[in-house]
Amino acid sequence: MQQSTVVHAVRWDEQGLALLDQRILPETVAYLPLGSIQVVAQAITDMVVRGAPAIGITAAYGVVIAASARFKEDAINWKVLIKADLALLRAARPTAINLMWACDVMQAKIDVLDGDPAEPLLVLAKTIHADDDANNKKMGMLGADLIDVGSSVLTHCNAGALATGGWGTALGVIRSGFFTDKISGVFADETRPWLQGSRLTAWELMQDQIPVTLIADVAAATLMQQGKVQWVIVGSDRIVANGDVANKIGTYSTAVLAKHHGVKFMVVAPTSTIDMSIADGSQIPIETRAESEVSEYVAGEPLGSVWNPVFDVTPANLVDVIVTEKGVVHNPTTEKMQALMS
Repeated sequence: MQQSTVVHAVRWDEQGLALLDQRILPETVAYLPLGSIQVVAQAITDMVVRGAPAIGITAAYGVVIAASARFKEDAINWKVLIKADLALLRAARPTAINLMWACDVMQAKIDVLDGDPAEPLLVLAKTIHADDDANNKKMGMLGADLIDVGSSVLTHCNAGALATGGWGTALGVIRSGFFTDKISGVFADETRPWLQGSRLTAWELMQDQIPVTLIADVAAATLMQQGKVQWVIVGSDRIVANGDVANKIGTYSTAVLAKHHGVKFMVVAPTSTIDMSIADGSQIPIETRAESEVSEYVAGEPLGSVWNPVFDVTPANLVDVIVTEKGVVHNPTTEKMQALMS
């Protein structure tokens, strides 16, 4: 397999935690140091870091920062004090379940610790980070195995190295598929209003010299009508018990188009993105962001109010396959999801 040149969204070194600031890509590649739990939570809210796995990894490192500060503040009561920090993290973005998962994993470790928590929590956070990268690579190969040689694919939003621990979920499959000659080219939706496709996905694929063609979101139907893609491959911010999938707004409409045109639809996500506590997609909390994220692209003042939901829910009956590090689920149902997670 060809060696990738992926950049890393989350970095921990001797200076501590730093995030690649995705608000200013691709014009500027700059890492933002984060020294307090308040700054970490705000960085998640402000989309300095985005993508469910990368948010979870960031949260894990954020707990390390918080625990170190709370232990220095009060070595006896730090476990009580840190509860407020974890609550702050959990509230940073409501839809991405990996954020809650990472907080739960770190909290479980906190519960059994004695003494200075900094080092054991840092070891756990680094393990979460490394495991995500390894899981991405496993999913990349599992997903690529499903694709015929010479296929073209469409992706929506950014589910690559910038959204994960290093390799990518949807873009992990695309990377693996391209480097094994399964995928000949990629079409990327620009993904309005935040333009993750044009600012992030196209840029990221170009770093690996993977052929990518940027399209307006509304061009996807014509692309499929003309038979130019064989698969749609996306990531997810939360998958629930029946296989319904929450992902970036516009994913649902892309799935409807794929079903109509006979194009296969693949969702790629680690099992940390699966929330078996929710029966179906109607119960997923959907984040709504500021009107300005939409209206700033309008010349002058927008005519009327703005609705800016960040995610939508694709029903399981539109999903051909869910790829996880534990295996592949074809035509997901509650029973198949339960078997995967058991």
